[in-house]
Amino acid sequence: MKIYALLDEASLQKFGWNTKQFVERAKNVGAQIIQYRNKNGSLKEIKSRLEEIVSLFDGIVIVNDYPELAHLCHGLHVGQEDLKNFGATPHEAVLTLKKKIGDSCWLGISTHNAEEIEIANTLPLNYIGLGAYRNTNTKSDARVLGDELPRLAALSHHPVAAIGGVTLSDKIDNVTYLVIGSALYR
Repeated sequence: MKIYALLDEASLQKFGWNTKQFVERAKNVGAQIIQYRNKNGSLKEIKSRLEEIVSLFDGIVIVNDYPELAHLCHGLHVGQEDLKNFGATPHEAVLTLKKKIGDSCWLGISTHNAEEIEIANTLPLNYIGLGAYRNTNTKSDARVLGDELPRLAALSHHPVAAIGGVTLSDKIDNVTYLVIGSALYR
């Protein structure tokens, strides 16, 4: 399985790490992708951090929720709730996002159940995030899929990134990427 590192700004601050430390750790565990997520920063702060990550990491860098910054990296990830900001339906939202970021940028969305996966199967995506696999400290409201996740992942026509409480030692059937966030700080 491939490692997809999630650099969450709040976690970075919580653990007292800097960007370089996180990127070095991600490289050391063989991460091929880093997603940068910052739910509270200004656009200027997020842009600056994203540029720093791109300068330090040779792999794929994805920004969370900011299509206007996708051109600075390799792609965009959007959660189900955030999709609604870009269109009345998931299909409309993804088409709008694809126009904003261009065909060369990756696009991934979060999914949590069979219905969302079936909808995602009809969309021009590069991958889906699926979870939560376990409880996590960063999203207390996440529905935990646990042993149901491999079965749901098998429904996807896109590569699946398992999210939420995933560790480096996990082996999850039907999953391409293990999304590791807080576990990288240990």
